Amino acid sequence: MKQHEVPDRSIPGDADHHLPNAALRRLMQSEPKNNRRIVHRRRLVRLLAGRLLCGWAAWLAILPSAWGQSDPFLLSSPPPSQQQSPGNSDLYRTPMVPSQVTPTGSASTPPSTRTAQVPPSYAGPLPTPYPNSAPALPAPYGAAPPAPYGAAPPAPYGAAPPAPYGAAPPAPYGAAPPAPYGAAPPAPYGAAPPAPYGAAPPAPYGAAPPAPYGAAPPAPYGAAPPGYPVPSPWSSASGAFPPGPVAGPAGEPVMPSVGSTLGQPMQFQTPLADGPVSPTTGFRPRVRNAPIDVYVQEAQTGRMVFGGSVNTDLGVAGQVIIEERNFDLLRFPRSFQDLFNGAFRGNGENFRMELMPGNRVQRYSVNWTQPNLFGYSPWSLSVSGFLFDRIYQDWDENRLGGRVMLGYQITPDLSFSTEVRGENVDISDPRITGVEALDSVVGDHELWTGRFRLAHNTRDSPFLPTEGHFLELIYDQVFGNFDFPRGQINYSKYFLIRERADGGGRHTLTSSWRFGFSGEETPIFENFFAGGFTTLRGFSFRGASPVESGVQVGGRFMFLGTLEYMFPITADDMLRMVTFVDYGTIERDIEVNSENFRVAPGLGFRIAVPALGPGPLAFDFAFPVSYSDSDDRQVFSFNVGVTR
Repeated sequence: MKQHEVPDRSIPGDADHHLPNAALRRLMQSEPKNNRRIVHRRRLVRLLAGRLLCGWAAWLAILPSAWGQSDPFLLSSPPPSQQQSPGNSDLYRTPMVPSQVTPTGSASTPPSTRTAQVPPSYAGPLPTPYPNSAPALPAPYGAAPPAPYGAAPPAPYGAAPPAPYGAAPPAPYGAAPPAPYGAAPPAPYGAAPPAPYGAAPPAPYGAAPPAPYGAAPPAPYGAAPPGYPVPSPWSSASGAFPPGPVAGPAGEPVMPSVGSTLGQPMQFQTPLADGPVSPTTGFRPRVRNAPIDVYVQEAQTGRMVFGGSVNTDLGVAGQVIIEERNFDLLRFPRSFQDLFNGAFRGNGENFRMELMPGNRVQRYSVNWTQPNLFGYSPWSLSVSGFLFDRIYQDWDENRLGGRVMLGYQITPDLSFSTEVRGENVDISDPRITGVEALDSVVGDHELWTGRFRLAHNTRDSPFLPTEGHFLELIYDQVFGNFDFPRGQINYSKYFLIRERADGGGRHTLTSSWRFGFSGEETPIFENFFAGGFTTLRGFSFRGASPVESGVQVGGRFMFLGTLEYMFPITADDMLRMVTFVDYGTIERDIEVNSENFRVAPGLGFRIAVPALGPGPLAFDFAFPVSYSDSDDRQVFSFNVGVTR
């Protein structure tokens, strides 16, 4: 029987099992029967040997991991970070069978030899190969074992180990480590670090920093400040108004706004918000604005007052005042009807005319004032004319003149003014003749006076002040028929001692001083005098002045003081009581003579009757304890005024 030579490829060697199944079938079909038997035997022997070796290798790989021994496939023990610990298995070196070539040309692992991979932190039972699977062939000596089924191929020598399933791939060399699960990706090189969870993103370069939590966001350039209220749909133009106030947070009444319904809290529109922001959400604007409806009704600017007074200084006098606080000097009437409706009104000027006839004093004056001379400025201009007639004890005096004053309001409490006054003074009917000081001034005299006045007033009321102070500095320079200077300092301080919780029942301590001096050429009708209700109580009007041959001639120096304590008697403050001490002197020369120093303590009452006018009724009793022999003393003094 002729035997055919079988080529080298017909006798399978150690690498026959690497041939594809189709190539083996073609080889066996083309060879004689005996040769096919030999091939079958050799293949069976190698298959059994391979299975035994794979099983032995698999058990050697599993048993050291379970018993805590080192891996026999490694030349040396793994580093401590890779060594096994109790309850931790290491199967990443489990051997696998050689891979087969798929129809697409890529290598794949047979499903029968796939094993499950257990993470290093796994503490449960060790996994077992799939049933009916053949053990994989051992890896060559020194090589890394193949990866389990489904795992990534082993990394090359020196490279980082593969990341576990589901984790992010490892970062390249020199790059920042990957962020943990759920965290924001790392910022590029040079960029600002990412904001923590829940925080606002960082502002771009050049922009304003973000506002803190709960604060209002910054408004863009040119926009309205945060918290500006949204215009309300309720307007008079639509004719619809809410039926009443709406209860908001904490019971505060609020008004509906755009996008809201009746009963909801008021909405605020912020420049950086998409819509209205409710105050109940925690938004607290830095500028709080609330819609306020202001209803303006024009008040009556003109008035006519009728009154009268009686006191120990002036006698009995009547009073008529016509005043217009919105006067216009240049708005002349265009018709007879316009004379009573709109003429001389509308420019904010003040016009006042006063008529005061009396048995001892008569005063008539007309005054026009522009409170804002140059628009809305602190400058003011006042022009007035007057006629004054007074019957004194020793002569009659008549003054007719005018005045121009320019004022400047430095602060609400501090003012400065300068004025020029020109007048004609007529002295007549002297009671006693032969007194040089009086005889030399009988007749008409022309006087011009330049005045400078500085006043600081913080009193809470001009009629019954309870706190504050009043300081007045006056300097006059008189020229004309007489040439002399004059200076005055008036100061009053009001101390609030006590009061009730409602602001009533005030106890006030008042201390006042008056200083004055004048030049040597001062005429008798320009001297200082004292005595009466407004200067020294306990003396008649001008009764505490120097006397020459029975004529009250006055003096060139004045010092007067008052210490007064006022407290209420009734709870409504309608009746008050005062205790006081008046003191001072008038000297013919600039000196203080103790023999002429007057002191008069006393007490009195103040009755406030709103129906009679703003000024109270005053009744005082004073008892002089120090006085001059020529003084005219008077215990009781009063002042009663009525205005309607």
